[in-house]
Amino acid sequence: MPQHRQLYESVLEMIGWTPMVRLGRVGAGIPTPVYGKAEFMNPGGSIKDRIGPAIIEAAEREGRLRPGGTIVEGTSGNTGIGLAIAAAEKGYRCIFTISDKMSQEKVRLLRAFGAEVIVTPAAVPPDHPDHYVSTAKRIAGELPNAVFADQFYNAANPEVHYRTTGPEIWEQTQGRVTHFVASAGTGGTISGVGRFLKEKNPGIRIIGADPVGSVLCHYAETGEMPEAAPYKVEGIGQDKIPGALDLGVVDEWRSVDDRSAFDMARRLTREEGLFVGGSTGLIVHVALEIAREVADPEALVVCILCDTGERYLSKVYNEEWLRANELL
Repeated sequence: MPQHRQLYESVLEMIGWTPMVRLGRVGAGIPTPVYGKAEFMNPGGSIKDRIGPAIIEAAEREGRLRPGGTIVEGTSGNTGIGLAIAAAEKGYRCIFTISDKMSQEKVRLLRAFGAEVIVTPAAVPPDHPDHYVSTAKRIAGELPNAVFADQFYNAANPEVHYRTTGPEIWEQTQGRVTHFVASAGTGGTISGVGRFLKEKNPGIRIIGADPVGSVLCHYAETGEMPEAAPYKVEGIGQDKIPGALDLGVVDEWRSVDDRSAFDMARRLTREEGLFVGGSTGLIVHVALEIAREVADPEALVVCILCDTGERYLSKVYNEEWLRANELL
């Protein structure tokens, strides 16, 4: 089918309307079809391309961001890239803080887009002044004409998924979607898409996929805040409950260990030809679990393929790193 028939005036117009593809090989033998929404085909290589322009345009409308201003954010990499793409188009300066847990590919990509990058220690609690979010807030407060993007609490984050990602999934499946599986880093995707889909059909099940070590699954199931533990999957899970996450939208949570997540990411690349990161592997692992349990060819499971595997060549696709971390 012909795609991209129109001419675009800027890279921002290329964001969204990502394709959906059946995961037929990793899902072989499962009666329930599983489809992945290929968000890695956004121009910046991840689903976070959607929220970059939305956050910036909201700050412009509110008068908090003026010409020549600076955008500051604490990022695991992908939101920074989404913001940097929009900032390049609109003429803003970017300063990003990023935890030293994240891959060097992400740091280099942010710098390639012209952003200033400050690497902070991962082994600090969320309220520590050296935490990557705390550092970003401090920088934004010290600079004139600077705005803190605040993806974890910014209403523009889930709202853009309610306006774009959710309607795309509904239209692409012709309303046949019965289960939606996503993870939560900020919570914007699962909250915005989940809210839209449930308005269309309250019977659609929204499933959260969480790394073992994150607090989200345990808190959602028990109401108790556990101690966060380290994990290797990047960009998803949390050591706190982000304000952009609407726990009331999510019907069920499931936890997945790093090894299973990375194994599925590598399988998707080798068996489906879909070059994706570890968070996608984790989500697809859960999506296939759900599909096996449902075992209904009339059901339809949709999951998010978050970002490109090129961000993780030094980790997920590096056998020496996997062996060193007992993940192979």
